[in-house]
Amino acid sequence: MHTTILALDLGTTTGWALRGSDGHITSGTESFKPRRFEGGGMRYLRFKRWLTDIKQCADGLDWVVFEEVRKHAGVDAAHAYGGFMAQLTAWCEQHNIPYQGVPVGTIKKHATGKGNAGKAEMIAAAKARGITPVDDNHADALALLDWAMAQGGVA
Repeated sequence: MHTTILALDLGTTTGWALRGSDGHITSGTESFKPRRFEGGGMRYLRFKRWLTDIKQCADGLDWVVFEEVRKHAGVDAAHAYGGFMAQLTAWCEQHNIPYQGVPVGTIKKHATGKGNAGKAEMIAAAKARGITPVDDNHADALALLDWAMAQGGVA
């Protein structure tokens, strides 16, 4: 029996990777782009609903890890990230699920050996582990999950 871990690269396109209790890994990306005629908070409600769906499909979560970003290129990205992080941490508290933010440099160094690796290097690192990510968000989530499993899979 394995610890069930959900790893998230938060953003409008959220990268995710899940190791189930059977050790099987599923992963991908989910878009939370605002939709036409939708209020500004709807993306966050869709995010919370998606988290609940993941939790139900996994038959529970033991640990959630997310990429902890300290700098953003733009104000919009920073606001979106803050909204997703607030929703995630409140949702984890509500469901009594331990969670941990992991600095970007820690994830990059774990995956590539370089704390300042670029998007292409993160994708190449995932491919070297035998996984072809759909984009850099997916690659980051896979690297984060690998980091979490290397920690022993527990918070």
